[in-house]
Amino acid sequence: MTFKQSVSWWCFERDDIDELELIETIKAIGYPAVELVPEDKFQLVTDHGLKIATHGLHRPLEQGVAHTKYWDDIKRQSDENLEMAVKWNIPNLIAFSGNREGLDDQTGAENAIKQLEILAKDAESAGVTLILELLNSKVDHPDYMCDKTEWGVQVVSAVDSPNLKLLYDIYHMQIMEGDIIQTIRDNHQWFGHYHTAGVPGRNEIDESQELNYEPICIAIAETRYDGYFGQEFIPTKDWKQSLKQAFDICDV
Repeated sequence: MTFKQSVSWWCFERDDIDELELIETIKAIGYPAVELVPEDKFQLVTDHGLKIATHGLHRPLEQGVAHTKYWDDIKRQSDENLEMAVKWNIPNLIAFSGNREGLDDQTGAENAIKQLEILAKDAESAGVTLILELLNSKVDHPDYMCDKTEWGVQVVSAVDSPNLKLLYDIYHMQIMEGDIIQTIRDNHQWFGHYHTAGVPGRNEIDESQELNYEPICIAIAETRYDGYFGQEFIPTKDWKQSLKQAFDICDV
């Protein structure tokens, strides 16, 4: 395997799942890292020997870099969270395009490029990678602008910083455009992180859904990608078994 697997914390943040049991299970299965952990859990996670693979650069995701009116607030949050990432050794911070709000995609791309040029320089100085997330606008995030690989590649390639990549969310892009393996082969140089989930439903990545994750992971490994590969499905079955099964499917 060329890449490392991680688990998105929020998917398992339920009343019936004890956080210590979650951490111990993740570690026992072989995952080296978690993602999107609340900041008040950082110490707990790291004390148990797990790394934090990603955190948010700014919020909310509906208000992003495609709109100039949000730039000042995003820059403020970025400064704070880059400092946090350095302190906790978090390699990736997730950025968002935000919603269209009536703005055309080309103008949004031009705006995003301008702000991300500034933010990427800050990230370079901090030694952190910004990952602009691709999300679907069909089911989960209506009106979100960065909803196609082509738009995301246009933005990150124009900025052309080693510290700005795309977060290629396989679940979201299957909904929007499909053609997952060929897209990875054609654009992997712009991808700095991956997320999973089953389609439809955003649940387990097993035989109950339409994606075949084993060849997808083989395709990613063939690109020599060596970053984190995040399991971001919402379990509907035994959560421990689902985490183990997902790890094994992707352990190519």
